[in-house]
Amino acid sequence: MTPGPDGGRLPSAYLVPGSSSFTEFLAAQAPAMLPSQRSLPPGAAIEAPHGTTIVTLTWDGGVVMAGDRRATMGNLIANRDMEKVFATDEYSLVGIAGTAGLAIELVRLFQVELEHYEKIEGTLMSLEGKANRLASMIRGNLGMAMQGLSVVPVFAGYDVGDGRGRIFSYDVTGGCYEEHDHHSVGSGSLFARGALKKLHRRGGTAEQAIATAVEALYDAADDDSATGGPDLGRRIWPTVGVVDDDGARFIPDAELQPVVEAIVAARADNPGGAR
Repeated sequence: MTPGPDGGRLPSAYLVPGSSSFTEFLAAQAPAMLPSQRSLPPGAAIEAPHGTTIVTLTWDGGVVMAGDRRATMGNLIANRDMEKVFATDEYSLVGIAGTAGLAIELVRLFQVELEHYEKIEGTLMSLEGKANRLASMIRGNLGMAMQGLSVVPVFAGYDVGDGRGRIFSYDVTGGCYEEHDHHSVGSGSLFARGALKKLHRRGGTAEQAIATAVEALYDAADDDSATGGPDLGRRIWPTVGVVDDDGARFIPDAELQPVVEAIVAARADNPGGAR
């Protein structure tokens, strides 16, 4: 094998202290690896799987985020058990809606971005700092969004300084907005937000917030064909994450199953509305 210009060793840029932003480092050293640096040929169109509905809401000690498991491609169900809610670090979660492949790649890059910052600076980034860093990454994807491959996540976490859960939403241009109490994104968000407005209670418990999130996803699936409701036959439940002062964690299926089954049973007794 012929040695490269650095004699087979890492380039000097990898061996000296640099920016605390991994995205900036990647843009300088290997820009082709950034999702935002790709583009479609003129006139081309891609029909790719899309993630659908994410809901998030605060409770007295933190924040809950839940996502359905369905991915669609046009009028087809592309995936029935897709994961759309991810832990980005110890105290935050992100849920994805939009072009699934790009969204997952963006989330992975964001996870590395936060880990890189922590290693360089020796401390966790503030929650607002994380939200703004994600906004700049979304803004970098604007070119792909203009070609129909948009990514619109929702970000939530536990603010260690304030001792509360906070929620941030975005638009395709990278605009970042703090939401209060609850929020939803994706194709079923219109119906999920209506349910959240009626069911959310300030000062509740994590268990109540989890039940409310599942109820909201159930309402979204009831009226939006792209949103998948609880699948009792296949035993596919929503993905539910919780963040509080103990950190981020996901609710195991064994704990979530009785919550889902109770909601489905209540809906069977009252098919016209929420329990």
